Amino acid sequence: MSPRALSAAALAATAALSLLLTACGSDEEDDATKPDDKIQGAEKGEDDSPSPSAEEEAAGRPEIELPKDITYEFEWAKTGDPDKDAVLRDGEQLVKAIDVAIAEQDPTHEALLFYTEGEAAAEAERFAQLFVDDESRTTGKYRFYDEQVEVNDDGTATLVYCEDQGKAYSKSLKTGKVDVTPVTEDSYLVYNTKLRKNDDGVWITEQVVSERGAAQCQP
Repeated sequence: MSPRALSAAALAATAALSLLLTACGSDEEDDATKPDDKIQGAEKGEDDSPSPSAEEEAAGRPEIELPKDITYEFEWAKTGDPDKDAVLRDGEQLVKAIDVAIAEQDPTHEALLFYTEGEAAAEAERFAQLFVDDESRTTGKYRFYDEQVEVNDDGTATLVYCEDQGKAYSKSLKTGKVDVTPVTEDSYLVYNTKLRKNDDGVWITEQVVSERGAAQCQP
């Protein structure tokens, strides 16, 4: 999750939504072009994720297919604790759910609604709507690292992690142009998320707070 760069007209509106997602920019066109170019999941980190339990597989998670120019590197280690590993897996899925909602220009995408509730759901929907209004979407590579996960006895959890947006960009759906911004201290964010395990065994994100330029996330 990360606020991504938008046009000047949309930037003012994003201020209230800085609790969720952001991105930097690049002029590289590569094959990062058509929003209908898709692959499933992430480029790296997916194979290293702990396998889901039978309970998780039965939860009816929506399939998430993203444009091929959006990739992720999750440097999140297996903990060996089933609940903590499940929190990390569903935390990854929320990141992808936000990007697929933006890519498909659908602020109420089923994947986004599946992994969020309450404050996080409302903010994520408003955030995705900004990209719809701006006729743009996310592109590039997102790196996630320095994770800290805690599971509480009451069925809630916290997940804190860093994001590197140095190679993450915003792309115009009209022109295919990828917006360029330099890598700065603000390219690194820390996220503090609160989750709750629902009756289907899914860790739903209820709150997300972020800080851009976080000292603990700097290289």
